Amino acid sequence: MGEECWVRAAKRVSEVNPIPQRSLSARAIVIGLLCSVGICVLVAYAELVIKDIQIAICQFSPAAIGVFLLVVLFNKLASRILPRSALAPGELMVVYCMVLITALTSSRGLMEKLIPGVIAVNYYTTPENHWGELFYPHIHQWMVPFDVRGEGQQPVAAQFYEGLSRGGEIPWELWVRPLLAWSVVVLAVFFAFLCMAGILRKQWIDNEKLTFPLVQLPLDMVSHQRGIAFFADKLTWVGFAIPAIVFGLNGLHQTFPQVPEVPLRYRLNPYFKARPWRDIYSTTIYGSMAAVGFAYFLPAQLLFSLWAFFIVSRVQDVVASLMGARLDRMPLYPTRLTIGYQAAGAYLVLTAYYVRAAMPHLRQVWRRAWGKDPQVSDADELLPYRVSVFGLLGATAVAMYWAMQAGMAPWLAVVEMAVYLFLVVVVMARSVAEAGMLMTETSFRPIDMVRMFTTQHRVGKANLTALCFTDAIFTRDLRGCLMSTFLDGLKISDGVQMPRRHLLVPIALGIGTAMLAGSVIQLWLPYQLGATGLYGYAYRANPLWTFQHYAPAMETPDIYDYRLPIAFSAGGAAAVLLSIMRMRFWWWPLYPLGYALMGSWTMIVFWFPILVAWLIKSIVIRYFGMKAYMRLRPLFLGLILGEFFMAVFWATLGCVWRVKAPSFPWP
Repeated sequence: MGEECWVRAAKRVSEVNPIPQRSLSARAIVIGLLCSVGICVLVAYAELVIKDIQIAICQFSPAAIGVFLLVVLFNKLASRILPRSALAPGELMVVYCMVLITALTSSRGLMEKLIPGVIAVNYYTTPENHWGELFYPHIHQWMVPFDVRGEGQQPVAAQFYEGLSRGGEIPWELWVRPLLAWSVVVLAVFFAFLCMAGILRKQWIDNEKLTFPLVQLPLDMVSHQRGIAFFADKLTWVGFAIPAIVFGLNGLHQTFPQVPEVPLRYRLNPYFKARPWRDIYSTTIYGSMAAVGFAYFLPAQLLFSLWAFFIVSRVQDVVASLMGARLDRMPLYPTRLTIGYQAAGAYLVLTAYYVRAAMPHLRQVWRRAWGKDPQVSDADELLPYRVSVFGLLGATAVAMYWAMQAGMAPWLAVVEMAVYLFLVVVVMARSVAEAGMLMTETSFRPIDMVRMFTTQHRVGKANLTALCFTDAIFTRDLRGCLMSTFLDGLKISDGVQMPRRHLLVPIALGIGTAMLAGSVIQLWLPYQLGATGLYGYAYRANPLWTFQHYAPAMETPDIYDYRLPIAFSAGGAAAVLLSIMRMRFWWWPLYPLGYALMGSWTMIVFWFPILVAWLIKSIVIRYFGMKAYMRLRPLFLGLILGEFFMAVFWATLGCVWRVKAPSFPWP
């Protein structure tokens, strides 16, 4: 019932907006570009220099929504002074899409992984770790800015991590070739995302009517004709005030310790001191009010599935400890090995389930791409189906060929890119479109699928070296994945009656701005300030973890682990059972998607806000009815707006006055 109400509400938002006279206008593009460049500077400084505040790692970026709020408020002011100068809803959404795409791409979506990912190995190569002998013979010169025939800590890397000496200049010329080379595979991957979004749009938005919770707030912000205007509703500002007060106090506490702080993180493991409870994997309560706001709009059964399966993952630790089983960690992920492989099996089943459900639509797309079904119209789609289908095949082929040129064997290049594009990214996009996940993160890499059949040592040194780069830059940390952003943009275009192909320009400009301006800014900062003093995850963790992980397997044969295919099969079987029950019984409360996400960093951060939202929503609907549930919408949208605005507020203060920002509960 809650899901149906949400769909009706989303539909009403689209219906109350008349077809605007403008959407893709020159002024919208200019404003979007100016905001995008500003976002590149703000995100880089806030995340890399201030470090305590990550404002663009979420699919619904605090940086983007904060800047967009200012644009909307200025636009409302302009509409009162000069009504004809005000931006139409479609124009505002062009600005929002550009800013959102730029924020994600300049952060964890690309730039914060790409630039450190191609230089860190040289700075941290030492005679003791033998990385020069292990990896350098298999690194192609066009991939990196340092000399692969040289030793560790070459000047281009030493100056990047330690800062330039007085009078020194940034070696721009050494970075041009590798950044252009990596741009080839980056643009191929992004174009594959775009083509997949064009293919899946009708199935997910029109046929299955997924809720797309992340688009609701920006749509409400530009909707001028709702029964109760968003900014005029007192509940909006009540919701806004709660996180504003909390993060206002926490921010002041950083500078004035006598100001009380509101703790937003509680680690639960210290309370579990006896075995088997002490063997529960790290579990923390994160108090994100924005996450509660988003979760409020999700179906109650989905909310229950998400937090309940997270608890199931911890119960598995207790059971394994009682049985005396090994509790190994999943390589490079914050979950158990068996949980990671259960997730891999569930992803495979979920993807097959989504394809099966979409098969009638996919057949129409395929026939239209070959010109065999003229009755199927694609005139109003993001791309013509022929472009989407053959563009996806072409972009995938380019990505696979690039991986082969980087040193991967053909079979591994196919596995790496196919699993990444058609398995992981699809499920991640679904987690945003259906479950409103603020962050897209998985629990396994494509190479983990290979480990079910052989050891890493037998994969070979050249393959493992290439994986060190592609895992760190593409497949390991998926926060900022643009596939879901493209689909959100298509849902937004429906909400303001904007032609879908008008999105192509803001998408291209957003990505281009992030790659160009982001490259300049994120090279300038380390060379001026020294990367050793900047955000540790970006410069000393993510780009090195893969090298640290693969180096032992390159030197010494590792042992095949028979638990991997067993856990994978168990995960697949559980997902099959959950999918069948979900299809056949409307009352079945457990979503297979919740099972697939149970061990991810996303659920580690958001399981408690989801639990809180489930309790609130259940009580409101049960005792006060759907009318009260709908009336409280502005309150929970205000929670989102307030928390994200405060993130941008403190990030801006930090950039201008070097004020220490408070910690936000979505690291």
